[in-house]
Amino acid sequence: MSSPPTATLIRNGRVITASDDYVADVLMKNGIIDTIGQNIVVGDDTAIIDAKGLYVLPGGVDTHVHLENVIGPTITCDTFASGTRAAAFGGTTTIVDFALQTETDSPLGAIARAQRSAQSQVAVDYSVHVIITRVDDQVLTDVRHAMRHEGVTSFKMFMAYPGVMMADDAAIFRMLRQVGADGGMVALHAENGTVIDLLIKEALEAGHTSPRYHALTRPAILEGEATHRGIRLAELAEAPIYFVHVSSNQALKHIVAARAEGISVFAETCPHYLLFDDSVYNTDYFEIAKYVMTPPLRKEDDQKHLWRALRYDDLQVIATDHCPFCMKEGHLGYRLQKMRGKDDFSLIPNGAPGIETRLVSLFDIGVMQGKLSLNRFVQLTATTPAKLFGLFPKKGTIAVGSDADVVLFDPAATQTIYAKDLQGNCDYTLLEGRTLRGKVEKVFLRGNLIVDGKQWLGREGMGQFVPRGQVRAF
Repeated sequence: MSSPPTATLIRNGRVITASDDYVADVLMKNGIIDTIGQNIVVGDDTAIIDAKGLYVLPGGVDTHVHLENVIGPTITCDTFASGTRAAAFGGTTTIVDFALQTETDSPLGAIARAQRSAQSQVAVDYSVHVIITRVDDQVLTDVRHAMRHEGVTSFKMFMAYPGVMMADDAAIFRMLRQVGADGGMVALHAENGTVIDLLIKEALEAGHTSPRYHALTRPAILEGEATHRGIRLAELAEAPIYFVHVSSNQALKHIVAARAEGISVFAETCPHYLLFDDSVYNTDYFEIAKYVMTPPLRKEDDQKHLWRALRYDDLQVIATDHCPFCMKEGHLGYRLQKMRGKDDFSLIPNGAPGIETRLVSLFDIGVMQGKLSLNRFVQLTATTPAKLFGLFPKKGTIAVGSDADVVLFDPAATQTIYAKDLQGNCDYTLLEGRTLRGKVEKVFLRGNLIVDGKQWLGREGMGQFVPRGQVRAF
């Protein structure tokens, strides 16, 4: 645990929350935001930072992160240490990772295992969603215990990856019914897994092995079909539902229609779906394996629908789905990374990095291009994820009594992104060589200055597990 922080006063910054925009002083004391006001008077024992010209933002909340996640025979290349340090440099001070229920253990065992691995390493605060791979009476009992006594109130299920992760509709319905009644949230990975597996098998039999067939065998219509099915299961269960990594209008149109009907449907998209489209797959070079994530990148027209949905609140969250695998086999000792699928696209680990570049990339392509207001930017990256997953108002806002998780952000600065300069273990970034406007200057975690320009002042193990409350479905 970190020692009590020294009091710090941030003077003259422009405070941006989901609803407010004003210039004020912010006093951080004993780990929380103590006072917000004009010309706050403090003693000599308080550090003073002049934030004139800077935005004062709540620390980002990223509710979709994969650190040390074992996927088949491989593991994501960021540890809890490297991944949370990268998150901090990117202005994210709270993450929600995943605890995988194995064939033999319970959701409670999965939570304990994730905490054992994370606790000595994490440099920002964290929680976990439990990935539920099977459902029976004992699992449902353990899920209820996790919600009431472990502070874990969200659970992820897959409609894809048959024989590995996929749950059938009855299992999803049972989870929705109980978790929803208890005030939690089920998050769904929505793709029609059995049809996708058939398309993959047919492509390989036809000799199609290059990475671009990853996208061709996961068409948007199968994301749309599964999303519609998940919505109807949630409607029957009278429970809220959350869709992860929405990439296409095929899925989005069902979400929009359901919300118009008054169904409690919530969803996220990810920066890569807003930054790139499927034109990157127009080659057979293996280099495009860096864009092999699930769902794959979609068409430019899908991006337009995603932006519209972000503006009008049909999408409520932008998370990263940070799921990094190295392009070079053996980088930092990691094996069975992207090169595993050099001769078979179906063996390429699905995922891409993004935890460190989320805020700045969205500021550049969203706020600076007039697609998002500053308030909406904060709402999508901090406030609403905190509300939906039981972290608010402890996290996700700048308010008296909230944790002093604060980011000082320079909107006038520019930076060019190179993988070699980033904090994570992945050997590439999708933004290599791209110049972005905006820069994280300082980051505070519960009042502790952990990032100061390029200097790392945090330490492994200072992050805390955050017990979560009920979903604020709104």
